[in-house]
Amino acid sequence: MRSIVPVVAVAAALVGGAVMSSQQNASSAMNPIAERYVKLVLAVGEHDPAYVDAYYGPPEWKAEATAEKRSLVQIEAEASALAGLLGVAPSGDDIDSLRHAYLRRQLEALRARVRMLSGAKMRFDEESLALYDAVAPTHPESYFQAMIDDLDRALPGTGPLIDRVEAFRAAFVIPKERLGRVFDTAIGECRRRTLEHVALPAGESFTVEYVTNKSWSGYNWYQGNYRSLIQVNTDLPIYIDRAVDLACHEGYPGHHVYNVLLERNLVRDRGWVEMSVYPLFSPQSLVAEGSANYGIDVAFPGDGRVIFEREVLFPAAGLDPTAAGEYYRVQAIVERLSYAGNEAARRYLNGDIDRAAAAAWLTRFALMSPPRAEQRTRFMDDYRSYVINYNLGKDLVRQFVESRGGTSAAPDRRWEIFAGLLETPRLPSGLVPAR
Repeated sequence: MRSIVPVVAVAAALVGGAVMSSQQNASSAMNPIAERYVKLVLAVGEHDPAYVDAYYGPPEWKAEATAEKRSLVQIEAEASALAGLLGVAPSGDDIDSLRHAYLRRQLEALRARVRMLSGAKMRFDEESLALYDAVAPTHPESYFQAMIDDLDRALPGTGPLIDRVEAFRAAFVIPKERLGRVFDTAIGECRRRTLEHVALPAGESFTVEYVTNKSWSGYNWYQGNYRSLIQVNTDLPIYIDRAVDLACHEGYPGHHVYNVLLERNLVRDRGWVEMSVYPLFSPQSLVAEGSANYGIDVAFPGDGRVIFEREVLFPAAGLDPTAAGEYYRVQAIVERLSYAGNEAARRYLNGDIDRAAAAAWLTRFALMSPPRAEQRTRFMDDYRSYVINYNLGKDLVRQFVESRGGTSAAPDRRWEIFAGLLETPRLPSGLVPAR
C-alpha cells in the first residue's frame, strides 16, 4: 500500500492566527496541540509508508515532514512532550471532551507504533490494545467447530467440507465482464439508501479502480475535498455478496461517508486540523472499519439485502436469482466464523504457529480456500493485529448504536445514532452501552 499525497489544502481557519467562529472558541486552546500532533503523524509516515492512510491538510506540513525526516528518537521525545501538554482527558460526553480524549489516545497509539518501528515486540492482544484501544475475545477451536458442524449439515455430501463450500460458492462468482456493471449498480443503491437519511455535501464522489496483487480485497483512499479513490482487488474470484459489501463498506455509508462527514463537520466547520490526517495504526481504524461493516446492516435491514440482490444484482451478474435465499443461508453460517481469522492471526503473530500453519488453520476453521487463506496471511504480515477492527469493530459499533435505541425496529433512529457516531471523534473504549 501507499500513503496518500495531499491534494487539498484546508481552509485558512486551520492554520495559526485564523479567526475562529464561536463554535470553535471552546476548544481553541487545543489547536496548537492538534497541529503538532498532525506533524508528528506525518513524521512517522516518513518511516512507515502505510502509516498515513489519508492527509488533506496544509501541503507545506507534508513537505516539511519529508524535508526534516525526524528520527524515531526525536519523534518519541516530541510525542512524550505533547502528551504532557495534553494532560488527563476530562470526563464527559460533550464534543470537546471527546476531542481531548481522542487526541490523547491517538497520540498514545502513535507512540506505540514508534516503539514497534524501533524494534519493540508485543503480543497480539498487547499490540491491539496499544494501537486500537481494544482486545478481541479469544475462542477455542470447539467454538468454531460447532459452527462448522452447522455448515456441514447445511451442505451435506461427501468429501472435505471446504471443497463442498467452494463448489457451492462457485455458482455465485461475478463474471469479470459484468463486474463493473454489478458494482456500479450496488454503489448506486447504497448511495440512494444513505442519502435518504444522511445529508452529504454537494460534489462528494469517488472513483473505482480494479487492481491486482494486493493483500486486501478493497481499499478506500480518501483524497480530501469530499473525494475518494476506491480500489477493488480482482486477484481472486469475487462473489456476488461482495458487491454490496464493498459498495457499502468502502463507499456508502462506510469509509467514504465517514471521511466526508469528518471533513465537513470537524475539519471545515470546527477547524479541527487533527482530523485531516488519518494514521492507519490507531484507534480511529477500529471505529472506521467497524462502522463500515455495520453500515451494511444499517443500509440493508432485515430482508432488504436479499430482496435487492435477488431482484437486481443476481440478474445483472447473470446468476440464478432463485438461489439467492439459499446462498445467504449458507453465508450467514460462514460469517459467524469471522473470529477464526482473529484467532489465526493471534497464534501466528505470537509465534505459536508458522505462516503455513496459519493458512491451514484458516482453511479448516474459517473455511477459506487455500488461495484466500494465503492472501489473508499476507494481510497479517502487513497489518498484524489490524484484523480485529473488522469484526470486533462491527460488534462494538452495533452495541453503541443499538444500546441507544438504534435497533432494526427503529430504522430512522438507527440511522441517526449511526451518522452521529461517524461525525464525532469517539474512541473504541467509548463504544459502550448508554446508561
